[in-house]
Amino acid sequence: MAQATIYEQILDPGSRADPYPLYARLRQNPVSREPDGTYVVSTYREIVALLHDPRLSSDPRNHQAPAAEPAPDSPPGLPLDFIRRDPPEHDRLRELANRPFGPPCSPGRVDGMRPWLAETTDRLIDELDGRGRVDIVEDFAYRLPVAAICRLLGVPLEDQPRFHGWADAFVATFDPTTGEFAERQQTRNRVQAELGAYLAGLIDERAHHPLDDLISGLLTDTGPHAPMSRNDLISTSVLLLVAGHETTVNLIANGTLTLLREPEVLDRLRGEPELSIRLVEELLRYEPPVHMITSRSVLADIGVAGTTIPKGAPITLMLAAGNRDPARFPDPDRFDPDRRDNQHLGFGNGVHYCFGAPLARVEAQIALTALARRLRAPRLAADPPPYRPNPILRGPRRLPVDIDGLGPAA
Repeated sequence: MAQATIYEQILDPGSRADPYPLYARLRQNPVSREPDGTYVVSTYREIVALLHDPRLSSDPRNHQAPAAEPAPDSPPGLPLDFIRRDPPEHDRLRELANRPFGPPCSPGRVDGMRPWLAETTDRLIDELDGRGRVDIVEDFAYRLPVAAICRLLGVPLEDQPRFHGWADAFVATFDPTTGEFAERQQTRNRVQAELGAYLAGLIDERAHHPLDDLISGLLTDTGPHAPMSRNDLISTSVLLLVAGHETTVNLIANGTLTLLREPEVLDRLRGEPELSIRLVEELLRYEPPVHMITSRSVLADIGVAGTTIPKGAPITLMLAAGNRDPARFPDPDRFDPDRRDNQHLGFGNGVHYCFGAPLARVEAQIALTALARRLRAPRLAADPPPYRPNPILRGPRRLPVDIDGLGPAA
């Protein structure tokens, strides 16, 4: 049997607790070609250059996928969401989605959620009262982002629990180490179809009775390129519901774990809540929720760090390896919330920069500050904690923490 490549070792679930030594080895060769034909890019400068290069395609219809895995498609009846489209279609759909969400058309949308996020955070922490051990993932880090993205889109409160199973099943299909590709694709299409059917009903309801939510905003938009088609609106809503919370779960869980390993920083955050802004940026570099971007290809032969990647070849961009590239970040393996010039890759880069980044930042800032302030004498019950096997969306499956009670809400 051939020896596993560094990238194959990274994909091994046994490496999930600490993949960073493998990333350091991977960076010694900025571009490596895997046995299945995938090109893996691991250094900061090369990753950023590719993410800004119009020859890099996100559209699976352009991919010459590895022989064992044909390019994924969409479930019948639903178009590709905008994250899997190239300009100009990507740009048109992203602009439409952004108008009811962020600047310049809706500059107050995310900031306007701060009071509700703070109140919801404190309510979720209140529910931990009387327990000596809590699971930060299941009891808190999952529940807050789900509530936030559902509120943003306009999903009724009573329907929110339904998304737990859908989200878990959908995210598992992106794990290349879990099951056969055909089986994962079938599951992904089923979940997208179920989510799509639910959201189609919600869209029809909002069409007749619009409220102050993102779906209503998209339906009533009269700006350039509007309206978004009904099927594009369904695909966009599915994308935002899944991507809009899953990465934030990891950000909050990874952040809590890091703070418990860095007690001096935890103490600083208790007394300096304004530190949360820089702290979250450093978390996005040091322990990002998304470790790699897969399912990309090049539209023409392209030279990267002395290697020619041929047209159509699949590419994987190792964001987490780039985030600890010593050629870009001094002392990259040290967690430093005072780090300057922190242009991390935690939300990607280029035209596909994370759409939900503004909301994720605010959620993490509020959540981590409240946990630091209110959990009394928090201690890790297991270090490392058990991780989910997914190498792309890396985060603890559970994060058991022992506490001596709760402090008062602000």
